Amino acid sequence: MFQHVSGVFTMAALAVALAFPATATAEGEVNLYSARQENLIKPLLDDFTRDTGIRVNLLTGRADELLQRLRLEGRNSPADVLITVDAGNLHQAKAAGVLSGIESRVLDENIPESYRDPEGQWYGLSMRARPILYNKEKVDPSELSTYEALTEAQWKGRICIRSSSNIYNQSMIASIIASDGAEAAQSWANGIVSNMARPPQGGDRDQIRAAAAGVCDIAIANTYYLGAMLAGDDPAQRADAEQMGVFFPNQEDRGTHVNISGAGISAHAPNRDNGIRLIEYLTGEDAQRWYAEVNQEYPVRPDVPASEILLGFGDFKADNLNLSLLGVHNAEAVRIMDRAGWR
Repeated sequence: MFQHVSGVFTMAALAVALAFPATATAEGEVNLYSARQENLIKPLLDDFTRDTGIRVNLLTGRADELLQRLRLEGRNSPADVLITVDAGNLHQAKAAGVLSGIESRVLDENIPESYRDPEGQWYGLSMRARPILYNKEKVDPSELSTYEALTEAQWKGRICIRSSSNIYNQSMIASIIASDGAEAAQSWANGIVSNMARPPQGGDRDQIRAAAAGVCDIAIANTYYLGAMLAGDDPAQRADAEQMGVFFPNQEDRGTHVNISGAGISAHAPNRDNGIRLIEYLTGEDAQRWYAEVNQEYPVRPDVPASEILLGFGDFKADNLNLSLLGVHNAEAVRIMDRAGWR
């Protein structure tokens, strides 16, 4: 089924591959490779099937595994649609040649330009911000202003943030490169490393829990993690989340850093038209409202409101940088973090 290429195809990726029907290409179907967990996408796919009669064959896996699989399969890939998180991952898929451009009036009307590839190879489906989260017992929000100010001496030993291998942080650095240049991004990365309360460990929820526990005073994390903790059934996580305030930085200049989950059509999609219909469906009002209410993500459509939880975080000005630049500057961002000693 797979041709050997340089490198090792992991057992995890092989397990993912074997879980998907290799020849599901009949009319009335669409084959979806998704880096989003099944519970974060499956209800929308069921609605799509109910409304259109098109069956969705879903394969889920890690973003890097799915991209590797698309590369290995080449022209023989059954995939029609790739959904993944972060514009950096979408850019990598485009650069690898596994996506193809879409011409869709529906998508162009539904998705703002900053949340889609200029060449139509991917479109945002949901948005999240990456603001400053602060322990309300330790920090007065009047002390906060910009991302850049977090490098000042007053925050030494007070910041929790995950590792440099995380695409969310790589994209944040890339946004600084795009806005202010590599030298400013290097200065920021150096300052954040200097002010970390501990070596990076765990995911975004772990940074939030650490700040709530007093390990640090500030966490940098995506809004949907905090929203999910507040909306979830785990009383301990909910209690931790309730201790945290949300501060949207850089409101007087470029705005708060945001990112997306998004989708594109496979370069060799056997059911291309159905794939486009699926992506268009996921940008419809009902699907966008579902993202907001269930996943605690911001809709990419400006005419669809956020959830009550997200609205409770307050209004904010988002950086309107075209998110394709996050991928363009990814390699430099990684080098900057390495030089800063960001592990």
